[in-house]
This record gives sequence, structure tokens and C-alpha cells, in this order.
Amino acid sequence: MIVAEQLSKFYGERQALKDVSFNIEDHEVVGFLGLNGAGKTTVLKILSGLLLPSAGKVHVDGLDILEQPREVRRRIGFLPEQPPLYGDMTVRQYLTFAGRLNGLNAAGVARRMPEVLEQTQLARVADDMVSWLSQGYRQRLGIAQAIIHQPALVILDEPITGLDPKQIVGMRGLIRALGEQYTVLLSSHILSEISQTCDRILLLHEGQIVARGSEADLTSHAAAARVQVVLRGGAEEARAVADKTEGISEVTVEAMEGEIVKLFADVEGLAAREALIAALVGAGFGVRRFAEAEAGLEAVFLQMTGAAAVAARAEGGEA
Repeated sequence: MIVAEQLSKFYGERQALKDVSFNIEDHEVVGFLGLNGAGKTTVLKILSGLLLPSAGKVHVDGLDILEQPREVRRRIGFLPEQPPLYGDMTVRQYLTFAGRLNGLNAAGVARRMPEVLEQTQLARVADDMVSWLSQGYRQRLGIAQAIIHQPALVILDEPITGLDPKQIVGMRGLIRALGEQYTVLLSSHILSEISQTCDRILLLHEGQIVARGSEADLTSHAAAARVQVVLRGGAEEARAVADKTEGISEVTVEAMEGEIVKLFADVEGLAAREALIAALVGAGFGVRRFAEAEAGLEAVFLQMTGAAAVAARAEGGEA
């Protein structure tokens, strides 16, 4: 559905995107994850035709976004972070307006209206004024205007912004349902929403993709470098032994009941694992359990963005 090659974008002298490349298959639900300012919205605006890249190429559904912009836009439904709503229209009037803007005739709008209202759970407020709607209904209406013309690709920029917990649960279900009919690309800085709605994740940091894959792919990559040791002995003494062991870094300890301690550490290869166990046993600690530590998406995010920041400083010649 999407092929992006070496995308870059400058705002004046500031480079917001740096040689970003990715592919998205038909009917995938893919999330762009990153902190505010990472470049997520810039990518989405380029894909939707609202921004031109400073360099690079994008094809959507086989069409070049620079050479065939009108044809590409007909295939896209876009929900910006602030939905483009008009408070003096009813929901039904607004969706009719959006459908006509996206190329549907009156018969096409009439045919699509019941399905879209049902899918986005707006049927009960179809004749309410947009200005009366809650934030949750406004977000749903924003999605409804994005799909009224049956696009091939639906792009959602921060779709859960401002929603309460109940509304967030409803939005998750709606996004997953959209994936059965459309290719869906969404952005968020909220890890739990990306993990619960997306098939695949593209992690953006400072305008670059620093990791990509399913949540399982990303967490398994991080977990392979971190271990958990349950042992009997003093917490600070265990930390001191681990800190002195070659190939061991980022040591943390957690005191449990009695004299039991849980130690976490990043390790560099099998030799470092063996060395850590030998050092702890040799120092008189009773090692009760040694295992790979499970890493959640949050740990992966912190690890990847931290590593990217260090690499960027090194490339720039900073200490």
C-alpha cells in the first residue's frame, strides 16, 4: 500500500525527517510511535499530500504522490490531530459535506451513510449538532469523515487525544475493526494504545526510524540483552559484584522479603552471563533463579531512543 524511500523534510534549517524509508502492506494496521516532536505528524502529512518532502519518494497504492497527487488523495482518508469539524452542521450534514468533497455524488453519500454511522457508532447522534458532541463522539466523527468515501488507506494522527478511559477502549475496538476493511496508519506517543491496536510498530526518534517490527519482535530484541537474578544476600553487595563483572551494565537491585534480592542487568553475550553467575556464587550469594528478563514495549522504547540519542551525539563529535 505504501512505499516510502529516503524521506527527508526541513523546516527552515531544522531537519524534521532524516532519510526515512518503510513499506506498509495492504490491510496492515501500523503505528508510528515516538515522543512529541519525533516526526510522526510530518510523516503522516507527507503521506496524505498535505506536505511535500524536501527529498525522497512516496508511492501510495502504486501511485507517485508527487506526480499524481489528486489520484492519491482520493485513495486516502485522513484524521488530523484536531478533527476538521463544523459545529453549525448536524452529524449527517457534515458527513454529506465530507463525502461530496471526497468525490461522492448524492447517491453515493446516501449509500454509504448508514454503514459509516453504524461502524463509528454515530447513528444515535446523526441528527445532533456537531457542537453538541462530546470529545469521544467528535473523534468518531473525525474517523467517519475519513472513511465516508471508502479510501484504500486511513491515516489517523493521535486518534485518542483527549479521550477518557471508556472512550479509549471504544476507540481501540473501532481502529481494530477498521483494519478489516482498510490499511490503517496511526501515530501516538502512548505506548499502550500502539501495542493494543497495531500489527506492526515503527519507532521514530528525532526524525529517524530506530526500530520496526511487531511488539513481540521489539520486546524479544530487548529482552535478549537483559537478565534477572533472584539470590540470597545483601542488595548493595550484589550490586557491587555485578558492577565489577566484565560485560555487565545497567545494574539495578530490588530487595524482596527476608534476605532475598532481585537483580537486573544488561549483559553482553553468553560469556557475560556465565561470568555473572560465577562471580555471585564465588562471592557467597545463593543464586536461586537466573532468567531472561521480560521487556515490555516501554523498556524497548526507552532503550531504543536512548541508544539513538547516544549515537547522534557521537556522530556529532560530542562527548
